[in-house]
Amino acid sequence: MIRAISFDLWDTVIHDDSDEPKRAAAGLPSKREVRRALVRDTLAIHAPVAAEIADAAYDVADAAFTKVWHDQHVTWTVADRLSVLLGGLGRELPREVLAGVATRIEEMELEVMPDPVPGIGDAIEALAARYPLAVVSDAIHSPGRCLREWLERHRLLRHFGAFAFSDEVGRSKPHPDIFTRAAAELGVEVSEMLHVGDREHNDVRGAHALGMKAILFTATRGRDRAGSSADAVCERAADLPAAVERLAGADR
Repeated sequence: MIRAISFDLWDTVIHDDSDEPKRAAAGLPSKREVRRALVRDTLAIHAPVAAEIADAAYDVADAAFTKVWHDQHVTWTVADRLSVLLGGLGRELPREVLAGVATRIEEMELEVMPDPVPGIGDAIEALAARYPLAVVSDAIHSPGRCLREWLERHRLLRHFGAFAFSDEVGRSKPHPDIFTRAAAELGVEVSEMLHVGDREHNDVRGAHALGMKAILFTATRGRDRAGSSADAVCERAADLPAAVERLAGADR
């Protein structure tokens, strides 16, 4: 029986990198460029190092983040990443300076916000009328506090009764802890939940390993569609409520 639903955020609720065209239209550099410039400029003031070496260290820290995220199911915070970068360079920054750089990186997607996936607000509202909803999301640059703010600004926060962000749980998908945290907050068994997300490895297989059902959502990211083991595949947000009801009906 499906008693609750959890949603991934990136490319499921939030259209990842849809803020980049807005930044370009406003004459702003890309997020990638701004992050590296922040590190370069801060190091130039407090712990000088050649710009090309600072950029290379950022790239190495990013690669290490991706390896740990994929293989160990942990998402380092922005402060963690910066600490790894500084350690590789043999440099230190004053604590308050490091915290300031981390905050600026974390809040970039609130300054120029990515868009919701088309139609997802209506789908969430329709499902919230029938099921308790949770967010189960990895926090890549924007931490849980910023993702809550994004949801609030788009009038979506009110539909969710539980939040499991990887920076707050300490584990990222597909690790069981992030799914079970959401289930516990909603007061249901994890096997009674259905998860909606765009990644086969993180969202579908992570959910299936716990006895959950899973919908692969391909509205903005469809590369995992071929050969997916998902219980259903949805290309449009408008189709999500009906897909959930079909799966729920099959359990009755």
